[in-house]
Amino acid sequence: MFMTTTTPQLAAQATGDEYTVVKAKHPGRWASAAVIALIGGLLLQSVLTNANFGWDVVMTYLSAASIGQGIIVTLELTATSMIIGTLLGVVFAVMRLSPNPVVRTAAFTYVSFFRGTPVLVQLLFWFNLAALYPVITLGIPGVELDANQLITPLTAAILGLGLNQGAYMSEIVRAGILSVDNGQIEAAEALGITRLQTIRRIVLPQAMRVIIPPTGNETIGMLKSTSLVSVIAVPELLYSAQVIYARTFETIPMLIVASLWYLLITSILTIGQYYLERRFARGNQRSLPPTPLQQLSRFFRTHDALALKGSSLKGGPR
Repeated sequence: MFMTTTTPQLAAQATGDEYTVVKAKHPGRWASAAVIALIGGLLLQSVLTNANFGWDVVMTYLSAASIGQGIIVTLELTATSMIIGTLLGVVFAVMRLSPNPVVRTAAFTYVSFFRGTPVLVQLLFWFNLAALYPVITLGIPGVELDANQLITPLTAAILGLGLNQGAYMSEIVRAGILSVDNGQIEAAEALGITRLQTIRRIVLPQAMRVIIPPTGNETIGMLKSTSLVSVIAVPELLYSAQVIYARTFETIPMLIVASLWYLLITSILTIGQYYLERRFARGNQRSLPPTPLQQLSRFFRTHDALALKGSSLKGGPR
């Protein structure tokens, strides 16, 4: 006696029946989405219809020349401070991992001091450096520099932000170096490669996938930290907005102008960080998740294909 088995699909074809696929229902998701959309709509309506926000003033000054100059200064401060901080971070991270106790202690002291004091206090100290050292000699005979002329507000801002960032970047770089397998360092030493060459050619390239994400966050944080230099009269974005509202008394609209520009720049930096992380993650992951643009393109391709398939089934022979 022989027993035959048929799959559900073959049974459906044999009987002429078709299975109906019913998607799972999630009423909780729809309810929570409706509540969030309602609250968001009410907040948006409140913000747009409240005359006290002064949206006409915001649109007037959003592209003002002084605001544009402030944006340029903000970007210059961010880039310069991050470059200084990254270079110092690499140097002091290597020093923290040095077998020499004196070098290791010096790096630890630097990191502890600049991480342990507020960046605003550091900015004020650099700005008032002339009160401590009116003449800077650098220990070189015949060199006498006037501190008032040497330490301008912009110089004080770069020194304060860059040195403070170097302390944080050293910990990020150190964590990236420690994430690399110690066996590779031992193999490089066995081949006679010097320690600096090992760090530069073997360790740092592999540590980048650990270093890049927090470095992107630090860059965005640095962009916002540049607003602190307004206390020493550096004409960055916030200071430019303050100068305008001190004259026009439009405080809230000008703060909104500065906030909108900060949001725009941080959004651009976030997108750049996302694609930079994907680039350095290629060697660690076999298949990267699709980008938002790829997901959107796949969504439309899939639904277009389903629509064409459905229309062909409807018009075909039964």
